Amino acid sequence: MKPLVYSLPQRALHWLTAALVLYSLLLPGQIERVADLLGGGKTPTPAEWTSANIHIYIGFAVLGLTLLRIVLRLVQGAPAAPVSEPAPLRVAAAATHGALYLLLLAMPAAGIAKFYFGVGLAGFIHGGPMKLALWILVGLHVAAALVHMFYWKTDIMQRMTSGRLKSAA
Repeated sequence: MKPLVYSLPQRALHWLTAALVLYSLLLPGQIERVADLLGGGKTPTPAEWTSANIHIYIGFAVLGLTLLRIVLRLVQGAPAAPVSEPAPLRVAAAATHGALYLLLLAMPAAGIAKFYFGVGLAGFIHGGPMKLALWILVGLHVAAALVHMFYWKTDIMQRMTSGRLKSAA
């Protein structure tokens, strides 16, 4: 049987991942500059290194948290989509979640390939198409949550925030 809400660890990991991803999207730091300097045989400044390291550490954290989230989802399950949600939108939601998980694994892997192994194409894909796709998917995810909350008035947000359903109150 599927749970009615996400577990506390699932909710905490979701919001921690969201905060780290948003930080990295909004403030990518000096990672590209540091990679370019190193590729050209130059030495980055301590401030550039610090900024790049923050981006790198966040990338590793997102990768680890995403793997943990996948394990928890497999072990603990996830709530079913609301029955009132149209079937095509349930399929779209599942596809969006799958694509988000895939990107949250692939983006750090591409960053690692670029920074540690010098794979230029991986860096381009990481900072270009993958970043754009992540912005789009995050936007869709947030928009869908808001539609559920304000238009359809479902318990979707409570499942991932308080864990208390309106119908159970």
